[in-house]
Amino acid sequence: MTRLGPKGTLALAVVVVFLLLALLAPWVAPFPDQGAGAPNVAEKFQPPSALHLFGTDHLGRDMLSRVIYGGRVSLTSGLLIVLVSLAVGLPIGMVAGYAGGWWDEARMRFTDVFLAFPALLLAVLMAAALGPGLLNAVLAVAVTWWPWYARMARAEVLALRGQPYVEAARLMGVSQPRIVLRHIFPAALRPLSVQAAMDVGPALLTASALSFLGLGALPPTADWGQMVDAGRKFFPDRWWYSAAPGLAVFVLALAFSVLGDTLRDMEGTDA
Repeated sequence: MTRLGPKGTLALAVVVVFLLLALLAPWVAPFPDQGAGAPNVAEKFQPPSALHLFGTDHLGRDMLSRVIYGGRVSLTSGLLIVLVSLAVGLPIGMVAGYAGGWWDEARMRFTDVFLAFPALLLAVLMAAALGPGLLNAVLAVAVTWWPWYARMARAEVLALRGQPYVEAARLMGVSQPRIVLRHIFPAALRPLSVQAAMDVGPALLTASALSFLGLGALPPTADWGQMVDAGRKFFPDRWWYSAAPGLAVFVLALAFSVLGDTLRDMEGTDA
């Protein structure tokens, strides 16, 4: 923990708090039924107060409860995007980098097809084609992200396959699959894991952007991007409606970015 430094430790603490709030939402949310979507129109558009710290929305639902429940969707989408992208890109990049030749060339040209399009535009097009929904939004963003992990994995494998310990294993008659899984995969996974930690924040922002456009989780499910979109219709008179989920997105994305930068610096120091 001390190696993280003050900024890294604070960022990790923020991430852990958001994770705990998401996991324990039914027990820590002041109004769990409203966080899950139940309306209370008698208290609509209540400003922040002791009873409703973040105010209420147009259906009278407690915004703090909605933000806590929204963390479940936003965190899940951000983490899933990175995990799916890593699961697809890592094996493709490793096989391409180790095999070389036409196999490498064909796979890298395939990734270039996806990299030729602006990532957000391609994600919007994919999400629109698949239809709104959390899983569809995750898949739409992952389609635009996996090529970066494939290229990173390929670069790591190209650097590792000529290392003395890999050459020694090859001369000893160790099979190629075993060399890849035993010697190259662990070394390549470490820098990609650091990059994945850095990418959770941008992935969360991209998923929130799709929700803002109506291509993410569907109501009454609480989702930060969707809540910001709903609140903009009443801005600035009911500023808290958009401000609460928008601040949550900003703080969590910033925390993941700082944590990722810290891990990258640690990786560079260790190297």
